[in-house]
Amino acid sequence: MARTKEFDRDVALGRAIATFAQHGFEGTSTEALVAAMDIRRQSLYDTFGDKWRLYLEALQRYSSDSIGAQLVALEGAPTGAAGIEALLLQAAARAADDPQPACLGISSICEFGRSEPEVTALNETMGRLLTGAVERRVREAVAAGAFAASLDAAVAAQFVLATLTGIRVAARQGASVAVLRGIADMAMRSFR
Repeated sequence: MARTKEFDRDVALGRAIATFAQHGFEGTSTEALVAAMDIRRQSLYDTFGDKWRLYLEALQRYSSDSIGAQLVALEGAPTGAAGIEALLLQAAARAADDPQPACLGISSICEFGRSEPEVTALNETMGRLLTGAVERRVREAVAAGAFAASLDAAVAAQFVLATLTGIRVAARQGASVAVLRGIADMAMRSFR
């Protein structure tokens, strides 16, 4: 007779995300995962497969949630310029609010680069989604005269993504909310 699960799968996955974000794939032992997720080792294997499958699912969930929240900030503003600013300020606020800021997406790129095809494919898909949306909002801001007419939307979108990464890394290093907001402000001034 099959036993019923004694844990909430989504809660366990959220704890795995936090653990992988803090320590990376290689730096996270199965024992650390079992402890963080508050499940038995066999439950980890029965539910998620193995550590690698769990990592990929955690990265997928983290990326989807993170990109989703970023798109809400970006698309929720009435103008292109306001959308870019909202995206940058949201990144600063979220990073500052996190007592242990870490980004599983960034750490996956730092840890694996392009060596793991499944990680690369996921990161590229999510990156294209956000980049396309940022480019569109930059073009809107240029057309409205809020950003410089000579601004290349593709280059500006890459700059925004690099700034988002920089904000997260600075937060992990201990930067204050004022510093993080200053980075966002400096990025916005560079577009004018």
